[in-house]
Amino acid sequence: MAEYDLNGRTIIVTGAGRGLGRSMTEALTEAGANVLAAAHISDDFQELKISCKEHSGHLHCLKADIREAEDCDNIIKTTNDVFGGLHGLVNNAGLTFTYIWPDAFRRKEWTEHQHFPAFYEATDEIIENVFATNFVGADRLARRAAPIMIDQAWGRIVNVTTMYNTMTRRGASPYGPSKAALECATEIWHQDLQDTGVTVNILNPGAGAATPGMAKEMRQMSKESETPILIEPELFKAPIVWLMSNATDGISGMRYDAKPWDASQPSHLEGERIGAKAGVLLYSMPDY
Repeated sequence: MAEYDLNGRTIIVTGAGRGLGRSMTEALTEAGANVLAAAHISDDFQELKISCKEHSGHLHCLKADIREAEDCDNIIKTTNDVFGGLHGLVNNAGLTFTYIWPDAFRRKEWTEHQHFPAFYEATDEIIENVFATNFVGADRLARRAAPIMIDQAWGRIVNVTTMYNTMTRRGASPYGPSKAALECATEIWHQDLQDTGVTVNILNPGAGAATPGMAKEMRQMSKESETPILIEPELFKAPIVWLMSNATDGISGMRYDAKPWDASQPSHLEGERIGAKAGVLLYSMPDY
């Protein structure tokens, strides 16, 4: 049973078909929320529907590419048409290293030195698509969702970013810079939305996430490393339900890492223990 009851809440989750997005969608519908699950690969929807079938919340899947403004408009419209409102947005969709460097795990420079190819090896198309998905699409949806939430004096925007070390590590461009942009935007949106009842926070893996495609290769590296570099998507379940609940009224401009989150403990205590100010480029990182 979910720690918080989200019955009556309607939440958009992007990149909902697999990995972190699927896990969060499962948790939110289990807690009673209605979820508009947006993803650009519709083949993933069948398994998602099966996994959420017995949950009290309702699920509606929508194929959408958030790089397209029209698709972002349609996500908002469909959410309102199907569920009659909007209370939360989870900006989770993103293009990761498997898109940028699909062969990196088989390349000698990765296996020997554990870094991706240099920034100047990426094409214009890759740079544009990564930023269009990881930042511009999230920004579009937030700008469309925020006025709705402001009008009802309640809302939640949760952005999924990454660790500061991942953002700035050698070979992390353009993924790292795109997530850094979303991280800094979170701090700005938080300030712009003060006293509106709408909160903006970050939920971050705290380590590499076990997403399809690179999971097999990364798991092997995790076994060979002193510090595991993968987390299971299920670790996002407890914190996302907490962030979308009334328990986080007034909590905004924060970042929460899923890796150290102990789901056996009350979420409000874990939030107090783990939370740090958003904007990792502006603030020092926590020491757990």
